[in-house]
Amino acid sequence: MTGIRELARHLDISIGTVSRALNGKPDVNEETRRRVLEAAEKLGYVANQSGRALRKGSTGVIGFMMQTGREITGQGDTFFMSVFDGVQTVLARHRLDLVALLCSSEEDPQAYLRRVVARGFADGIILSATRRHDERFEFLARSNIPFIALGRSLTDVGQSWFDLDFEGMADTAIDRLVSHGHRHIAVTRPHDDMNLGYVFVDRCRQALARHGLTLDEAHVFRSTPNEAGGYQIARDLIACKKRPTAVVLVNEAIAIGLYRGLNEAGVKPGRDIAVIGRQSPHSQFLSPRLTCFSLALRELGSSLAESLLATMPAYSKHYPDAAARRLWPMDLVPGESDIFNL
Repeated sequence: MTGIRELARHLDISIGTVSRALNGKPDVNEETRRRVLEAAEKLGYVANQSGRALRKGSTGVIGFMMQTGREITGQGDTFFMSVFDGVQTVLARHRLDLVALLCSSEEDPQAYLRRVVARGFADGIILSATRRHDERFEFLARSNIPFIALGRSLTDVGQSWFDLDFEGMADTAIDRLVSHGHRHIAVTRPHDDMNLGYVFVDRCRQALARHGLTLDEAHVFRSTPNEAGGYQIARDLIACKKRPTAVVLVNEAIAIGLYRGLNEAGVKPGRDIAVIGRQSPHSQFLSPRLTCFSLALRELGSSLAESLLATMPAYSKHYPDAAARRLWPMDLVPGESDIFNL
């Protein structure tokens, strides 16, 4: 790997001339420029990106902070991989790169973010796993670092955010189940302080109230957002003194574990209990076919990236109409898992 000093030594010309030739400056004659470019290709010249970043005052990197660990992702996380694809598609237009900032579930997210910011690692940041009260928003605002959140919070510093339409999901699922005769409906929420859990459960409670029904607190099941979490929910459902006749799953990964746990107990989805969940690459293989909510993940990533760049002076002119805040729609895909009528 050859740097600019080695390239200049090989050509027997100054480092400054080599630098100007590589950067297309007009004060370098064409013959010298040709020699420099040919030698750079032949010798495998690699630019010092750290030096360039210092001179430009930018890194060319957008960081996407997410939490990791078996407790969070289980057997893998296909949700974020699809979102990443959409984000990078937009960043590539501007020769920017996406880097995943992986915060272990065993580490304090605030401490992790402080370390990342102290290193000057990224020009902008996308935050996920937003909490009910999220100190990261205030920290990034104080640090004058452009960011957008994938998720809402009661903490509001005027940040841009996109969030899944959990309210719409709750309304549609509850209305559908009540229309099938269900009166004792269970719901799930994340095991931690994720804001989406509060949003979803509160809206389910309101949707039930419109039908003159209440949500039994014993029928609100917390779980990790993975297959093991779904399996535990199944065990908890079966152990209920008054078993719910339907359940709505807020996370896309837990349906597989739920199905296994129910089937092991001789309780069949769609026959003995109605199930509505969220679509995942694996849910299509469930039997009976899961009634679920789908969303366009790649397009979500693209819109996230455009809205973040709209907050950054160097790119804002390209995205004058980007939404600052938006609820991302989820569409119901009917299956057979909720055809159980009372």
